This record gives sequence, C-alpha cells and structure tokens, in this order.
Amino acid sequence: MFLELNNIDVFIKKMHVLRDVSLNVNEKEIVCMVGRNGAGKTTTIKSILGLVPVKDGSIKFMGKDITKIPAQKRVRMGIGYAPEDRRIFPDLTAEENINIAARLLDPSRREEVKETIFQIFPELKKLLNRKGLYLSGGEQKMLAIARALAVSPRIVLLDEPLEGLAPLVAVRLIKAIREVKDLGISVLIAESNVARISELAERIYVIERGEIIFEGTPDEVQKREDVMRIIRGF
Repeated sequence: MFLELNNIDVFIKKMHVLRDVSLNVNEKEIVCMVGRNGAGKTTTIKSILGLVPVKDGSIKFMGKDITKIPAQKRVRMGIGYAPEDRRIFPDLTAEENINIAARLLDPSRREEVKETIFQIFPELKKLLNRKGLYLSGGEQKMLAIARALAVSPRIVLLDEPLEGLAPLVAVRLIKAIREVKDLGISVLIAESNVARISELAERIYVIERGEIIFEGTPDEVQKREDVMRIIRGF
C-alpha cells in the first residue's frame, strides 16, 4: 500500500479520540474519509502528518514506517497538507505563501513545481501580488491546496476542502483535485458532505466517534441507509 494506517489509537489529553483506525490509499487514488464534525477526520489527517502522536498502531508511507518520524521530515518525504482553516499568512502575498512551502525543494525544481501549480490554478497567477487577507474564501482554498502542492508531494491530505464554498466554486475545486490526481499524486480528503464528494472519490471510509464503521465505493455508501443516517446525524 502507498499510505497505510494500521490500527492506530490517538489520545488527546485523556480523551481517546481515534480507536483502532485502519485505512489505506493506493498510488494515484482519491480516497475520502466522511463523517460528522467531531467524528475524528481531522485527527486522523493530523496523525498522518505527525501533528498528533499515535499511542498504538502504525503508519506506513511508501513502505516505510513513519509513525515516530517528525512532521517536517514527513513533508520532505512527500506528504502535502491543506488544513481546514487554510492557515494562509494574511500579511503575505499569494506568491510569498507558495514560496514558503517551495523552500523545502531543491532550488532547481521550484519554478517547475510552481508552473504545475499554475496549470491547475491559473486564477492564482493573477493574484500573486495580493495579500492573503484580501483573497476570497474560494481563492484562499485554492492557495492552501497550491501551497500543499508546492512541496512536490506524492500524496496530499485535504481537510474539508469544499467546506463553506458556493456550489460553482466547489465544482471548480473538484475539477482541480481531479487534475492533481492526473499528475500521479494520491489524494486523501476529509469531508463532511458525502453528496459533494461522491463524484470525486474512488473509495470512501466512514468514520464515527473515532472508529471506521464502513468502507466502500460511493455507490455502496449511498445504498446503506444505516450508514447515511449516521453521516447525516440522525
């Protein structure tokens, strides 16, 4: 497996947040983890990146156990991350936001990677000199994903990339995520809205109260009324 979580447990303070979570992402695949707010999606994403410690279980990336490896080293190995709250530097321009991530690359590759980013998000090329504070919500989401791509990743972790977006902007982001996959980059998405993500994901994991309760194709998830009730919260 390209990315593999094996029975991981995560505690935050004394709270058992993730329980025996196992999932995998294959090379050049889009996988989505769906669940309600507080179900454990963001914690799972952060555990992969090394932002929260794993108490039990293991995480493997490209065949290597990365469970105890620091977050910065995981990024250098090829794991990109776009957080739910975007974490754009508001006083820096769009170009400066991208350049901060691109500094992790060999200087000879930076321009090539940035050109690839602008192929996916041509809108950003016109906004390079605009500060993050003055970008719209959709533009900030694009910039967050662009910054994740600026490290030349093998996989990108996207936390709620469609949250709060107008329908037309969400469609634009879905197109961009498909283009990321077409570049040979795997994608793991954490998302609350299963309807929006069903046209994008090849496989879906459903998480509830820190446990994976179902895995299947989008069609298989939609056909399970019991699972859909849990996702919807009733």
